[in-house]
Amino acid sequence: MSEILMIEDDQNLSTLLCEFLRGQGHTTRCAINGRAGLREMFDHKSDLVILDVTMPQMDGWETLKRIREVSDMPVIMLTARDDESDILRGFSLGADDYVTKPFSFAQLGARIKAVLARKGDTSNGEHFTAGDLQVDIPSRRVLRGGQTINLTPTEFNLLVALIRRKGEVLSSEELARQVWGPQYATEIGFVRRYIWHLRKKVERDPDHPQYIHNERGFGYRFQVME
Repeated sequence: MSEILMIEDDQNLSTLLCEFLRGQGHTTRCAINGRAGLREMFDHKSDLVILDVTMPQMDGWETLKRIREVSDMPVIMLTARDDESDILRGFSLGADDYVTKPFSFAQLGARIKAVLARKGDTSNGEHFTAGDLQVDIPSRRVLRGGQTINLTPTEFNLLVALIRRKGEVLSSEELARQVWGPQYATEIGFVRRYIWHLRKKVERDPDHPQYIHNERGFGYRFQVME
């Protein structure tokens, strides 16, 4: 059973969503704005945050920035806008998924299940070293030159998917299936956006990557370039 923190200023929607999530076996906490949500987050440990973008006092963007200063817990953004710029902004701030209103509760439930599954995948006790990059799957730690790199759960799983198949070219569709789940196989835009943000964190020079390479027309490959 997972505990989900709902930060949403529409109290009717929040109430209905919380009832639905409890019916799915989750426990829920609700906050009507960003400030209240942060207080709930500090007072009670949650497994996932559902965060509305447009709220009074503190909007979802600022709330997400505050969350990422202290926690890597998964965050799903809710927004009435599906502009590319908004989606990129959410991912750049560390969001793990993005759901556009209006949406079905079943759709959100599936997204929650997929995000929580990505967070919990620490199988095989694997450790990888490539160049000055170290990846420890059980502890979900990534180091570059001995310095910790803070990745969101989705960024971490994308890096692991690439590094486990080091030297191979993986298509966007295959990466989407591995990282997001089979239901996301056609969401290749997610892959492109996350590769961009992952490079910004992992690479010393994202414009001249040492690790994550684009094979134009085919996909992406992890390989150390000296």
